[in-house]
Amino acid sequence: MQTSYNNISLLLRMESLDIPQIGILPTFILGVVAYCFILTCNLTILLIIALDHRLHKPMYILLFNLPINDLMGATALFPQLIASIHLQNRSISYPACVFQALMVHLYCGGALIILTVMAYDRYVAICQPLRYHAIMTPSNLKKMIVGIWVTDVVLVGIVFLLLSPFSLCQTVISDMYCNNPSIMKLICENTSVNNLYGLTLTVLLQGVSTIVIVFTYIRILKTCLLNKQADTKSKAIRTCATHLVVFIVFEVTTIFSVLSHRFSQVSPYMRRSVGISILVFPPILNPLIYGLNTKEIRDKVIFLLNSNTFNYKK
Repeated sequence: MQTSYNNISLLLRMESLDIPQIGILPTFILGVVAYCFILTCNLTILLIIALDHRLHKPMYILLFNLPINDLMGATALFPQLIASIHLQNRSISYPACVFQALMVHLYCGGALIILTVMAYDRYVAICQPLRYHAIMTPSNLKKMIVGIWVTDVVLVGIVFLLLSPFSLCQTVISDMYCNNPSIMKLICENTSVNNLYGLTLTVLLQGVSTIVIVFTYIRILKTCLLNKQADTKSKAIRTCATHLVVFIVFEVTTIFSVLSHRFSQVSPYMRRSVGISILVFPPILNPLIYGLNTKEIRDKVIFLLNSNTFNYKK
């Protein structure tokens, strides 16, 4: 007979990081540096878009949501991970675990929805330029942004509402951080409804985002190939390639992470590595990719760096 625990007062334990004593300090420093780098890069993108009125256009306003989402994902992981490395303690309370899992899933769902809406924006801008300002009005833009976050909160919120009736019968989290699949493995009751909803939500978000992005990029590619203006074609392809790279990196890691929990043959080390990469690489790569490949943002960053360097020398 399985033991049932009081969830609220329950203390869970994550898998050991297996860091040798000599590697604790370097790993701690690496974690702090990585988190500070993510904060710096993403906050820089946010401040540049917020403070430069020339960037208050639909494309950049939609992009503004991506670093917010990346900061949420990184903050869901790094503070708890850094603290557990420093204290050599992998324990976490159940409420804190659920909160971390909620932030992780909001980040994953938000990324897919934001990238899908951004693809639609590029599709309208390139394929229907004469109608762009009529479609991407300030009013419609506000509705899109509100729709992004409301859809994300509602869909992910249901995942965790479905967890609330259950009591846990185990206390060891089989992952580097808390997420819905790892929490569900601690439940010894029938969770078929949770599994069905989670799988449906995954297929819905992954499927719709992939279909929309594939459709829009086929249309964009056709339009670019037919466009005789070299500068316009080059700028469109560069902008879309940036977006596509970000989407592919996130999509591949997310699909593998989701599927790895459903197949016991997958190495737990591989599952953990790919799982944590979702929360590490996109928040690092996204601001770099957009900062380096988006001319307006790149020019602003260079201007700020040059200004700071000049002032420092003075």
